[in-house]
Amino acid sequence: MKDRISIVVMVDAVGALSDRTLHNGNVSLVDDSSAGSQHQGTPDLVTAVIPGQVVQWTPIHVDVQTPVEIQAIEFLSGAAVSSPADQAVPPYSVDPSTVPAPGAVSGTGVDATGSNGYENHDLLVWEGVVPYDMTPGVPYRYRLSLRLHEGPNSVLHIDSPALLRV
Repeated sequence: MKDRISIVVMVDAVGALSDRTLHNGNVSLVDDSSAGSQHQGTPDLVTAVIPGQVVQWTPIHVDVQTPVEIQAIEFLSGAAVSSPADQAVPPYSVDPSTVPAPGAVSGTGVDATGSNGYENHDLLVWEGVVPYDMTPGVPYRYRLSLRLHEGPNSVLHIDSPALLRV
């Protein structure tokens, strides 16, 4: 199995800003996991992972005039997850150093006030390591927050993608 899984986040920024949602076909996630991910090409991507793998998220905008960057990735717990077994799952912050951003409260994920990624070929890339204590077969849902251009309504998010330990 590969050491690194890449997740590409393709965003129709103009459509998302017009609709004020990342749904309605405005975002599509695909990965290169060889372990059998589900729902490729949708906002409901469930990426199959193994502990210790590096997961890398890269945003790509389909509209060349509207920049897109990942604002935050926060793993969810409680009502936002899909099954009762998920509710005891602790959230894991994902940033390049796999350490919560300064000012982030423990257990709440990455502070969404700053960009915690790094530059890579003009793309803002986020990555983290799959923890060893993930329960096999339980989807770990995460909130993917994207910044589309500038302005008060420029950050949109979806809570539907997940990582699944196989």
